[in-house]
Amino acid sequence: MTDDAPELRASDADRERVAEVLRDALAEGRLDMEEFEERLDATYKARTYGELAPITRDLPVGTVAVPKADMMKKPGSLEGSWGDRIVGGEGSSTWGVAVMAGFQRKGRWTAPRRFNCFAFWGGGEIDLREANFADREIEINCVAIMGGVQVIVPPGVEVVVRGIGIMGGFDHREDGVPGDPGAPRVIVTGFAFWGGVGVERKMTRAQRQELREERRREKLERKAGRRELD
Repeated sequence: MTDDAPELRASDADRERVAEVLRDALAEGRLDMEEFEERLDATYKARTYGELAPITRDLPVGTVAVPKADMMKKPGSLEGSWGDRIVGGEGSSTWGVAVMAGFQRKGRWTAPRRFNCFAFWGGGEIDLREANFADREIEINCVAIMGGVQVIVPPGVEVVVRGIGIMGGFDHREDGVPGDPGAPRVIVTGFAFWGGVGVERKMTRAQRQELREERRREKLERKAGRRELD
């Protein structure tokens, strides 16, 4: 991890790249299990590049480059350009209803400032991974009665969960995780009775493929470097 921009926020993909270096170091005997667990714990707690940098500094191929500004604007990149995705307007869909059925909002759509949804003996999915945003802060209001709603957000988005559950619940695992600079804020509110509202942070299929390809290239580079040393 470079020190060129230590104050920049690290993404989930950056932490995963550091974790991969640590796993390789454990397999090669460069770290014992105690050191590995300590550094892995520090990796997933790190919020900036400056906090990630020391974790792999003494390991081979322990530098992960900070994404450049032009790379961050590339469509489909792991970082993405948040400014391009906050587009204003009213949103392409403002509500969803699932009564003994289901609804989905996914793919390329514009999430409004407030999205209302209702699930009764049914389920809904609100996927924001490829969505644009009508504003820097949006609210998703979910009412789930003997049903469920799943909210999927991309890495880098800040999530705030304010819902109330009675014999049901709201998923708070992503609540309070800091977002990337310029990223939108998603507030999940509402009410769940004998039902639930889940909040999950996931990459798109294209992002996962890009990350796998990047890891594959890094492994090939490490192998080539070891052959040169031999």
